[in-house]
Parts: sequence; structure tokens; C-alpha cells
Amino acid sequence: MQSFPQYGLFPRWPDEGTAFIHPDDRFLVLRLIPSERVVRRDRYDGTYYHYRYGDHRFRLRPCLWLPIQPEGVDLLDQVETTGLGLEREHFVGQVMGMYYVRQKGRILYRLRRGGQVIRRLYPRDQIRLITEKQAVRPGTIEHPTPQCSRPGDLPLEWNRDADNGDQL
Repeated sequence: MQSFPQYGLFPRWPDEGTAFIHPDDRFLVLRLIPSERVVRRDRYDGTYYHYRYGDHRFRLRPCLWLPIQPEGVDLLDQVETTGLGLEREHFVGQVMGMYYVRQKGRILYRLRRGGQVIRRLYPRDQIRLITEKQAVRPGTIEHPTPQCSRPGDLPLEWNRDADNGDQL
């Protein structure tokens, strides 16, 4: 049993010609593959796998593709860049392209800021999903609560220290 979604790419044209493409999707598929674009496979209907790349949806019969591990970011997601001093600009944008670079073994993301597509590609460690919120983790040090014998008295630990001649 396959779990969906799955991510991968078609770096080469399959040997089957164009018979593996759904007839209604032929024009779109001829524009999208072969390439280093990371496509998402959402489901299998018994005959065709259903893929998407952003707003583009298409269907293919089972064929060879290169599966890759997803990094938690998908096309059209809102992200912010993690700026680094004056070296990288910090901004909020939308993922417009996902490309797998085999030499680096990772996905690089093309972003759009407003109406402008940014030329630079960003790796996952330089972007953060807007929905990811940083949380303060609970502490690991146990702090004892001072115990008092009566209201207004010093904590018992302090009284013991004073009895031993220690200064407060």
C-alpha cells in the first residue's frame, strides 16, 4: 500500500513515448517533463497517477521517476527567508518553483516576493514556513520550592543554614 503524497521528478523522458500520458494532459506534460522540477504525486486511481506542480495538475500511467524525500515545503506555500546579517535579505514570499539538484542532493526553492520572482534559489535551511511557529521548550532543571513553617518565617532551608553559623 502506497502512502500519498509522494515527491519526485522526471529527469529523463520515459521510454514509452507519449502513451503513458493522459490524452487531456499531453500538452502540459510535454512542457513540464523532462526536468529537475519536483512534482507531487497525490493518488492512484487504478489507471493513472495524479500529479501536481503548483496549480498544474496532470495524470500519467505508471512509469519510472526519481523519488525524493520531501522537506516539508510545497509549491505555493508562504515562507519567510532567514536573513543573515547584511548577506541575505529577510522577506516573506511564496514558493513558485521546486528543483532537485542531484549534485547537492537537495531541493532548491524559487520564491516570489509580491509580483516579482526572485532569481536566487533558496535551500530549505534558509526558508521557514509561515505556519511554523517557534516554541519555547519546557525547562529541564527542577527548581525546588522553598518550604515555610509559618507565614512570615524564613524558608526552612535558610533557617538551617543560619543554625549552622552560615551567613545569609
